[in-house]
Amino acid sequence: MFDQVQQESGQAHAGYTPAVESVGAEPSVVVPVEVTDPGEAEAQLRRKCDRLRIEWLDETPEEVDGAASSLLSADDAIRLRLVPIVDDETDGVLVVMRDPLDLAALDEASVLMGKPVRRKGLSADPFRKLIETQYGTTAARMAERLAGEAEDEDSLDSNIEAIEADDLHRMAEQPTLINLVNLIILEAIKSRASDVHIEPFERELKIKYRIDGILHEQTPPPKHLQPAIISRIKIMAAMNIAERFVPQDGHITLRFEGRKVDLRVSTVPTLYGESVVLRILDKSTLPLELAELGMIGSDISVMQRLLAQPHGMILVTGPTGSGKTTTLYAALQMLYSPEQKIITIEDPVEYELPGVNQIQVNPKRGVTFATGLRHILRQDPDVIMVGEIRDGDTAEIAIRSALTGHLVFSTVHTNDAASAITRLIDMEIEPFLVASVIEGILAQRLGRRVCSECRQSVPIDEAVSHRLRPDELALFDGQCWRGAGCDRCRESGTQGRIGFFEILAITGRMRAAVTDGKSTREILALADESHTTMRVDGLRKAAEGRTTIEEVLRATQDAEDDR
Repeated sequence: MFDQVQQESGQAHAGYTPAVESVGAEPSVVVPVEVTDPGEAEAQLRRKCDRLRIEWLDETPEEVDGAASSLLSADDAIRLRLVPIVDDETDGVLVVMRDPLDLAALDEASVLMGKPVRRKGLSADPFRKLIETQYGTTAARMAERLAGEAEDEDSLDSNIEAIEADDLHRMAEQPTLINLVNLIILEAIKSRASDVHIEPFERELKIKYRIDGILHEQTPPPKHLQPAIISRIKIMAAMNIAERFVPQDGHITLRFEGRKVDLRVSTVPTLYGESVVLRILDKSTLPLELAELGMIGSDISVMQRLLAQPHGMILVTGPTGSGKTTTLYAALQMLYSPEQKIITIEDPVEYELPGVNQIQVNPKRGVTFATGLRHILRQDPDVIMVGEIRDGDTAEIAIRSALTGHLVFSTVHTNDAASAITRLIDMEIEPFLVASVIEGILAQRLGRRVCSECRQSVPIDEAVSHRLRPDELALFDGQCWRGAGCDRCRESGTQGRIGFFEILAITGRMRAAVTDGKSTREILALADESHTTMRVDGLRKAAEGRTTIEEVLRATQDAEDDR
């Protein structure tokens, strides 16, 4: 229901008897077999195709012609489970099929296209990708069909505010509309999107997925469905659909491919209706190993030494969306053992960690970072994580916790590691207290990874080389890495993200400098020789082909400007 393409292109039907064309000397004898495993069903089908000398493909064919695909509608292609890929005047149309032995589908396709057909078999996953490439995603096709039901152009000027709550409920409960909203969400999850943006404008409703930090526009649904789509999401999130002029927050929990996925929903009123953003919290995409985050071996060793401290404070800094919470979760996972009690207070709790007591900030019920932290201290914790130090009260209690024998983790918003020290002092924490408790500070940014399937070595652009210092340029020997674009990365050349890190392990000389009120620059000058900046860490990863120079410069520019 939620993903027609996946179901209709990859599903093996139990007990089916495919028609078999007799090719060569072997007679066509078919015995019905009950098959419940899709992989086994495909294996049986492939063996039959081999005997009949029908070619089977494991990857998307390279010779796909868009004009050939247009000979058959998306609905017919999905129903018949075949895609035309080559239109040859002499040999007819070449199609790839999920079941090349389905002669009824082959005959119907020939009639629909008005041409003779040839066939090859194609495995489930590349077939699904081919359907999406040639005909668009399931949500896009559904939106296209619904667009045919659009009202007159003049009706777009109608006053959306005049729609009553009862009308919104009725519209939002229409089966086709429900499916469309489900597909928008689930295709975002399949695409590894972190957010779904639904943005209303005067004559269109835009849908965007944020993938690897970049927004990608999707096929827009018809404008006249705007109230119904937004109302459907608000119903799913248990929000008030009648209130359209006040910002609201909600929460959706769903199951996708056997796993739980949480969505945080935010709506705000704009000039042309409510703007909706859904933050997707999919734990299956959460890397909980420091190496998976992109941290190199020497940095992991420093982190392990910091995590071995019995008490003190470890801070992670960076802007919103730089992966601070994910890094803290990875650290907590490394620390977890039955012998330790770990408590977190977060706003919000983004992912559930097994064995960890997690508290959700709720100011309406009197649970703030400061009040929650006070009560945590009565729970006999060994390790405490404070989602963010936002004010002096929270900072004071967190530092007191670290001084009284607890290992405390938290985040602050600063551009680099050393600036976290002055940020705490700006919150009116005494410098000697800051110097006493901080064990280490980790600053980080995120950049896009180069796709490992299509990466290639190319000469460094002259404009890029001018932005690098001579010692940085020497890392590359005139060449850098870039993704050419392929099916795996959706032609973007990048897939996933990688962290650029700066770890500042506090030394005795640095503690003395903090107590004496030295500047950030003076404190940083006392770091040991192994200390590297986020920019240097990122450029080393770019030289290894894990990211691009442009990504490193983009992600770390603000930190370099402050130095």
